[in-house]
Amino acid sequence: MNYCFGVDIGGTTVKMGLFQFDGALIEKWEIKTRTENEGAAILPDVAEAIRKKLAEYELEKENILGIGVGVPAPVSENGVVNGSANLGWKYKEVKHELEDLTGIVVKVGNDANVAALGEMWKGGGLGNKNMIMVTLGTGVGGGVIVGGHILSGSNGAGGEIGHICVNYEETESCGCGSFGCLEQYASATGIVRLTKKRLAKDDKASILRNSEVSAKTVFDAVKEGDELAIEIAEEFGRYLGYALANLCVITDPSVIVIGGGVSKAGDVLFTYIKKYFEQRVFFANKDVKFALAQLGNDAGICGSAKLILD
Repeated sequence: MNYCFGVDIGGTTVKMGLFQFDGALIEKWEIKTRTENEGAAILPDVAEAIRKKLAEYELEKENILGIGVGVPAPVSENGVVNGSANLGWKYKEVKHELEDLTGIVVKVGNDANVAALGEMWKGGGLGNKNMIMVTLGTGVGGGVIVGGHILSGSNGAGGEIGHICVNYEETESCGCGSFGCLEQYASATGIVRLTKKRLAKDDKASILRNSEVSAKTVFDAVKEGDELAIEIAEEFGRYLGYALANLCVITDPSVIVIGGGVSKAGDVLFTYIKKYFEQRVFFANKDVKFALAQLGNDAGICGSAKLILD
């Protein structure tokens, strides 16, 4: 029997999984991400965790097809990361270093792209080989899958959906340093930003005036029919729906998967996203399906394993 490891390196924890060659998940676990000293301990810690798991299951290295790794940064074709603020890395040859530490073949990808691959394989995109995934969290991330493979690009920055410019008149800067990025309107923080601006515009009654403003409270208010919250949802949906329509012209997906914390609002999101998507979508892409992500925190380890199993 052959196996592989899927590793999802985050700023707080490293999620890990042991998979059979047929894709069955044997076990998943986590270790702490030690980011001090420019993250010098992260890869040695991963290697040690893998050694322990090999011993626990009495597996030989010859039984391991490889280690797939997702990291929160653009990754070159050679598995090199040129800086990751979340991990403290400045320049890290992830593939070569982890191979030296373990003696096992390693493949590395951007965490959002890898999560998209996982959702295609076992989650919301199951049964599709051409997919766009958008993760609506603190920021807006994403991944593009074409023909069953990650579209990573020459700098490993393919699928950075959150930094499509959707508002050319924006004067406030995005975290990336540019202006008018999708992330400023469709992320959890972007929705809060839209809400605070709308609340300050006039005195229109809203239950949002009596609660802590968050993406969750906004969409909870939408579900209760709050008119001001619905205005915010319309604005959110317009920016995201138009952006997704533009992406479809380039990648021609069969499904768009929505994940991240904001996706916990559920199907109500699609009411506003699809409305504007359908206004702008190219006729050849009009039948694209929308789905919610299903794997949650397991998307990264599943996608990382799929890097090896492909």
